[in-house]
Parts: sequence; C-alpha cells; structure tokens
Amino acid sequence: MRSTTSRPASAVLAVLGLLAGATACSGGGSGDDADGGTYAFWDPYPQFDGDSEWVRLVERCGEEAGVTVDRAAFDTSDLTNRALLAAQQGETPDVIVLDNPVVSTLAEAGVLTPTDELGLDVSGISGNLLAAGQLDDASYGVPIGANTLALYYNAAVLADAGVDPASVTDWESLNDALQAVTEAGGRGITFSAIGTEEGSFQFLPWFWGAGADLRALDSAEAVGAVSQWREWLDLGYAPNSVINNTQTTSWQEFATGEYAFAVNGTWQLANADASGIDYGVVPIPAASGGPAAAPTGGEFVTAPVQSDPARYEATAAIVECLTSGENLLTTDATLSYVAPTEALQDQQVADDQAFAPWVEAVRSARGRTSDDLGTDYPVISEQLWTAVQNVLSGAQAPREAMEAAQQAAAAGLAD
Repeated sequence: MRSTTSRPASAVLAVLGLLAGATACSGGGSGDDADGGTYAFWDPYPQFDGDSEWVRLVERCGEEAGVTVDRAAFDTSDLTNRALLAAQQGETPDVIVLDNPVVSTLAEAGVLTPTDELGLDVSGISGNLLAAGQLDDASYGVPIGANTLALYYNAAVLADAGVDPASVTDWESLNDALQAVTEAGGRGITFSAIGTEEGSFQFLPWFWGAGADLRALDSAEAVGAVSQWREWLDLGYAPNSVINNTQTTSWQEFATGEYAFAVNGTWQLANADASGIDYGVVPIPAASGGPAAAPTGGEFVTAPVQSDPARYEATAAIVECLTSGENLLTTDATLSYVAPTEALQDQQVADDQAFAPWVEAVRSARGRTSDDLGTDYPVISEQLWTAVQNVLSGAQAPREAMEAAQQAAAAGLAD
C-alpha cells in the first residue's frame, strides 16, 4: 500500500490538469495547529449556514473529539480544485466531504489517507456504495449517504391512459406504457441528455440496464441503450428538449403535470411534494426486467494526508461521529439521501414508506468510478455523453457514434 506520509507533487499536478477548465483557488489548510486547537473541515454544502443542523453536528463532533472545527463550505467543483491545490502546497485540511467520483481521483494523487490507516471500520457499509471510494482494494473515506435516479410518475396521466405503474418492470412494458400515454394525448417521458456529466449520469441506468460495460462503449448492448433513447424521440415519447435539459429543467417539464414519467433523483422529493402532482416512484427497469443499476451520487467523509500523523486520532473521531447511526439518519434526512448501511436503510423505510423505492434503487446502484475505473471514468464519460448527444441530434447513427466514442476514449486513456 502507498505510504500516506508522502504527497507526490507530480500526481497532484497531473490530476489538476484533468480539471484545468475549473477555477483554481489556493486552499486554506490545517497549518501548524497540530497541538490540539483547530481542525480544518471543508464540505460542499454552502447552502447550510452556522445555524443549520448540519453545521451544529460538525461542531459537536469536533467538541467530542476534543478539538475546535473550523468549517468552510464551497461548491463541489471549487472544493475539488481547492483540495488538489492545498495538497500541492502542503496545506490540506484535516477532513473533506467529497463528491464520490472525486474520491478515487484524490486517492490516486496521494492526497487521501486510507480508512484502515485511520482505524475506521467500514465493514457495515453497503459494498456497492463503498466501492465508489475504493482504489486498488483500499477504501479512502466513509459515505455519508447516497442519492440516485428512479422514475417519478404522474398517477393521473397514467390513469388516463389505463396504465398501472406497477406494470413497468422492463423496457418492453415501459415502452408499452409510453405508447398508451401518447395515444391518450399525454406526454411520455422527460430526462436530461445534456452534453455534460449530468447527461452521462442520466444515461447510465439505461447503459448498465442493457448490460453494457464502460470499458466497451461500442458493444451491442451500449448501441442498444442509446438506440432506445433515440427511438423515444422518433416516436414522440420524449421531447427534443432532452438534448439540452439539465436535471433541473427536466424536472420543470415534469412539474407541468403533462408528463407520465421523469428520470430524476431523491433531491427532487421536496419539489415533488410541493408540486401538487399525485406522484409515485418506481425503480428504472433494466432491459430484461428488475431494477437497473443507477449511478450513485452523494459524498464521502475523507481524511487528507497530514505531515503530522498525530492529527489522525482526532480526525478519525470526527469522521466516526459524523458517520454514526443517529447522526447519519439526521444528516441523510436533511439531504434526502439514502443511508449507507442496510440497517439504517430499513429504519428509513420504517419511518417513511415513501422511501422504499429509493432504498431499492440504491441497493441496485453502483458507483461511477467502481471496478477500479478511478480517473479513467471522466475520460470515458465525456465520450459517452458526446455519443449520446450525436445520436439524439441525428449527427450520427447509434453504432457509428458508439464506435467513435470507444476509439476516442481508448486514445484518451493511452495519452
């Protein structure tokens, strides 16, 4: 295992090159405060101020560890760049809450401390969620929870078309439902296919649900998945606006009350409740039946490498506090996340049956960087969303687009 007392500058600079399009800022690190006073803590939740339950929990966990937590919040992309630059400068904070696809990026750059070196027990974490923060069989953080995608449905639109949402269990039954809705004068399904990571995130349940592999973008299964989306546009089941839709604008389309289905996530639950729509949620089906694997969103609590290993004892105590049962339930309720352990997931469903389809979706989900994709994932994902855009716009046929994507991804990974 790589020693966590070293911080290879070349690796950090290489990863910074992957993120050159984002704004770079210098990080505020832990400095020389190793004699017990203040521990720097960064998170991607600028929406939570000092009076929020989240910040009070962070501060309380610091107090229980015998230190003062100096918390700073940044937007997700800004946080990643700050973390990389802070590592380059030797000024990393003690704890960072990171978006899960970023964990393997920073781990590969030598920025993060493995959980076993911190003495953290991650054996109770669901394996499919923990995998998003693993690299070379080592874990580099503890998931705070997960969100993922499912199918929201409008019960009234389906009822008008004579469709039982429980009948949607595979692609054939979904297509039958979309046909019935369209013939009844309704609108079928809306989703985000924008040419960014959001587009890949929304496409992955269909890609994986077809049995495709991110290492083989040109497989017959991959071609079949993008062909399915193209067919929805051709038949009028989905609007042409999906090509430019973000997950937010896609939700706004569903909120008009005209659509039968929307591909969206747990983060829309409050909006769904406020919409006045009689809605429900079912897992995204795989092509041949059962829930498709959807990608996991959510964050990991991680511990960057420190020059003074004596700091790790308090750091581990803070991480353990934040990821303990009752604290996790409170935080996951605040974030509309599914908890990372089966016991807590069962508790969430017992407390609110509306969470059941989300728990089912998360239990079938997988991390985008799982299977040791690590920093290969962003290269592959860019070619994936590019291919989807080309197919939906009519610029390329499905097979042509996916073959071009595989060639471009292979060339990018060989550089």
